[in-house]
Amino acid sequence: MGFLSAKRGRFGLALVLATGLAACSSTDPSELAFEEIPAEKLYAEGLVAMETGDAKEAKKKFEELDRQHPYSNYARKSMMLTAYTHYKSGQYTECISAAKRFIALYPGDDDAPYAYYLIGQSYFKQIPDVTRDQESSERAMQAMNELIQRYPDSEYSDDARRKIRITMDQLAGKEMQIGRYYLERKEYIAAVNRFKVVVTDFQMTRQVEEGLMRLAESYLAMGITHEAQTAVAVLGHNFPQSKWYKIAYGMLNKDGLAPKVNRGSWMARLFR
Repeated sequence: MGFLSAKRGRFGLALVLATGLAACSSTDPSELAFEEIPAEKLYAEGLVAMETGDAKEAKKKFEELDRQHPYSNYARKSMMLTAYTHYKSGQYTECISAAKRFIALYPGDDDAPYAYYLIGQSYFKQIPDVTRDQESSERAMQAMNELIQRYPDSEYSDDARRKIRITMDQLAGKEMQIGRYYLERKEYIAAVNRFKVVVTDFQMTRQVEEGLMRLAESYLAMGITHEAQTAVAVLGHNFPQSKWYKIAYGMLNKDGLAPKVNRGSWMARLFR
């Protein structure tokens, strides 16, 4: 969703007005620190810079507005636009800092939901592949959850929920990657602990199917057949068409076993 199109009515002087004000300006940027410029003029010039794609100039104008007129209504608007400009420029750390500052100063403002959204988006954009540390994934999920909890009906909540699902799948994928590492090295207890996290905490992700199959594989390797049978039974009940169920069923069948729910299993209680 475009910020300028969604927010133009709220933030904007009309572009015609903004362009007119900017055109009248002959101020040398080097003199900004020494000459007080009206807040509305700095704001208009910042908007024009944004419209023309000059993010660096827009940021300079908004930051100068905040410096010269920190308590003005224009400064409040420009603070949010500064965060957005950082985001569009890929300066995610700076965006997060600016958005958090806005929330701290104006927690009840109409644009506070968007500030939370920008924080979540900035972390989301920094999510690495599953082989690397997932701190950004965790922070993205936390920020999006906070947005939904505080503003469940905001225009950003639906996208935040979608990003949470993606982030959860990423975190589950990291657990699977570590679990497979342990499984390959025959460290079965460590592997089970990782797959158990996936099955317990990330049931709504696509990773849970393989997680159940890997649990069965790990339990079979340890000779804990009743848990292996339960894992395959749960997998077959919930995902009967899954390729992972076919693999898990074949593993049991090879050992002369069949899927069977052991009522004392933690999986039976979990998927009751």
